Amino acid sequence: MRVLGESTDMTTHSTEPRRATRPRRLSGIGRVLVAVYGVLALAATGRSLVQIVEKFDEAPLAYSLSGLAAVVYIVATIALVRPGLTWYRVAWATIVFEFTGVIVIGALSVLRPDLFPHDTVWSAFGRGYLFIPLVLPVLGMWWLARHRPVAFAAPEDAE
Repeated sequence: MRVLGESTDMTTHSTEPRRATRPRRLSGIGRVLVAVYGVLALAATGRSLVQIVEKFDEAPLAYSLSGLAAVVYIVATIALVRPGLTWYRVAWATIVFEFTGVIVIGALSVLRPDLFPHDTVWSAFGRGYLFIPLVLPVLGMWWLARHRPVAFAAPEDAE
């Protein structure tokens, strides 16, 4: 059976999957990292949707930030899974943004609790999520630094 996009001409095309020619970020502990990002993305999305739909007027800033955090976790999860230099850069950007958000919102929520009458995902450095939002981007940046993509020419990475 032929798979969509697979060539039947065995003389000009390799039967090996393209990803086999380069190291993958998604192996070993990387799978755990992606799984935790995925769970956090689901949790943050669910929480923010309920907050925004049911009680947005009570704390619009906090609930908007929870929605933003959910989007960041979704994009980070996708970027960590996808191969290529472009997705590697997206992963870095989202994880650095996440870390900055956790530090800034965490500090503001502790120093100026009046600004956040209701918690966000990043309030008190992620206290409501067992501080996972504080630790996860550090692990994500460490993982990305240790698993840089191999230099290769591919249409998806051309800039």
